[in-house]
Amino acid sequence: MTESIETDVAIIGAGPAGLFAVFELGLLDIKCHLIDILGKPGGQCSELYPEKPIYDIPGFPEVSAQGLVENLIKQIQPFNPVFHMGEMVERVESLGDAEHPKFRVTTDAGTEVTARCVLIAAGGGSFMPKKPPIPGIDAYEGRSVFYAVRKVEQFRGRRVTIVGGGDSALDWVLNLHPVAERITLIHRRDAFRAAPHSVNAMRELVAAGAMDFILGQVSGLKGEGGQLSALTLRKESGESVDIACDDMLPFFGLTMKLGPIADWGLNLHENLIPADTEKFETSTPGIFAIGDIITYPGKLKLILSGFHEGALAAQKIHRYVYPDKRLVFQYTTSSTSLQKKLGVG
Repeated sequence: MTESIETDVAIIGAGPAGLFAVFELGLLDIKCHLIDILGKPGGQCSELYPEKPIYDIPGFPEVSAQGLVENLIKQIQPFNPVFHMGEMVERVESLGDAEHPKFRVTTDAGTEVTARCVLIAAGGGSFMPKKPPIPGIDAYEGRSVFYAVRKVEQFRGRRVTIVGGGDSALDWVLNLHPVAERITLIHRRDAFRAAPHSVNAMRELVAAGAMDFILGQVSGLKGEGGQLSALTLRKESGESVDIACDDMLPFFGLTMKLGPIADWGLNLHENLIPADTEKFETSTPGIFAIGDIITYPGKLKLILSGFHEGALAAQKIHRYVYPDKRLVFQYTTSSTSLQKKLGVG
């Protein structure tokens, strides 16, 4: 059954950038509906690393990924956004023209959202972890092989083997070390694609005998009923050895798939959406894009960059939603009307 809805802006993606865009648009009296394929708001922050600490959000020396999401949701509550979770956008159809854009957004659940503008904040699109080519790994997934850490306490007192050499692998080595019985890091070479301070901290733990680092590749798994008991490791020398293990965390990166976005006529460049840096509008008037899914000279894939992009996009979206209303920029700290919207002052 089709559900038809009308609103000002349809936001595709409910990660941090999409959530903060609701705030910037709400300050301008613009109503939003958010659509996301995941079951809850937060994007990768909630789905892949909810307990991971984040250090580069202004005003927060440290905040967990899930804590950031919860704060963003609290921040936008005064604007009453509507969420459509667990739905994938299949079609975006233009119903207007360049001067007066209007779109119908249709999801695989039959939801139809008619909006003056569309804001794509879909991160890298749909994402899934890259799985290591280990025979029989499917039987252990979700029981003792995990591609994301959602609860740190799940690994307390357990023998945890982390496989990989990037930021995620090193971050979880350091974050799980205080709770696990023993951490083992396996990587095919003694070089890493991670932040230098993380690599140095890991090497200090190894030197102190507080964890193990082994060069090689996992070639097999041993256990019963989905519970690991050991990994078979092929070392650089070609020798194979078994390593006792309760849980394995392979971090080989993510495969990003744009899905239907690739068919929306947005002049994609290497699976990214080109956007200008003045208003973050795409090649289609009325369709905007922010966050990791866009590209422009000097683009940084940081959450705080997505916040900035959403703030600028909101200014141009206002011109489409209220073409006859002059936009006067106001500071939230000095405007009584803005403070009333936020329930403060």
